[in-house]
Amino acid sequence: MAGLTRDTPTPTDITLHQQSRVLEISFSDGHTFRLPYELLRVYSPSAEVRGHGPGQEVLQLNKQDVTINNIEPVGTYAIQPEFSDGHNSGIYSWDYLHQLGLHQQELWTEYQQRVQATQASTSGKGH
Repeated sequence: MAGLTRDTPTPTDITLHQQSRVLEISFSDGHTFRLPYELLRVYSPSAEVRGHGPGQEVLQLNKQDVTINNIEPVGTYAIQPEFSDGHNSGIYSWDYLHQLGLHQQELWTEYQQRVQATQASTSGKGH
């Protein structure tokens, strides 16, 4: 995912919908995305989730009930959410949030496939 440039859309509005567990974010390019908290949590840009290199990603499981307790601004380029499970080290740049919004369906499908593969590989053990 590309870094910030002067062409990077910037948020015009960010709203947390606690009941539906969705972060709604509107951008200067006219896009508005509704990003589920679970998606934001499992695709956290933190080293804890992403690892320190390719192939070191840590699959995040059982995050369907996670909420966002608080959001801190990071300069003028990002936000840092504090999730209810204690995770708070992910810094979400405007560009990253925009990319998550644009590719939300593919990312969610990929995540679900990885979870299913993990569950399938662990369900056969111990019999």
